[in-house]
Amino acid sequence: QVQLVESGGGLVQAGGSLRLSCAASGRTFSNYAMGWFRQAPGKEREFVAAISRSGGSTYYADSVKGRFTISRNNAKNTVYLQMNSLKPEDTAVYYCAAEPSQFNTIVVVLHTKYDYWGQGTQVTVSS
Repeated sequence: QVQLVESGGGLVQAGGSLRLSCAASGRTFSNYAMGWFRQAPGKEREFVAAISRSGGSTYYADSVKGRFTISRNNAKNTVYLQMNSLKPEDTAVYYCAAEPSQFNTIVVVLHTKYDYWGQGTQVTVSS
């Protein structure tokens, strides 16, 4: 198993930035593809960004493309989500997720494919 702990959420004004972190423990982090998802009140969990186990491939939801950047540091067992130009519609609980992967370039987009989840961190963007 792998344990995931998110941090870095908070309250920010529209146009501001936040950097989320997700620290992993328990297994070899570099064997896992990672993803970020979010869930707003009354809405379904939605995909935000994904990164392959090597970090060489990334993929973004259209709603965040050009504003958010996913990255990872395998030496620190951590995946990041840099969020710039935040909008009120970005308000949600953000979750990181991990899925064992055999491929350095494959990203995982579907939340149903992920086996491991963090507890989430709240991001609130005020207008």
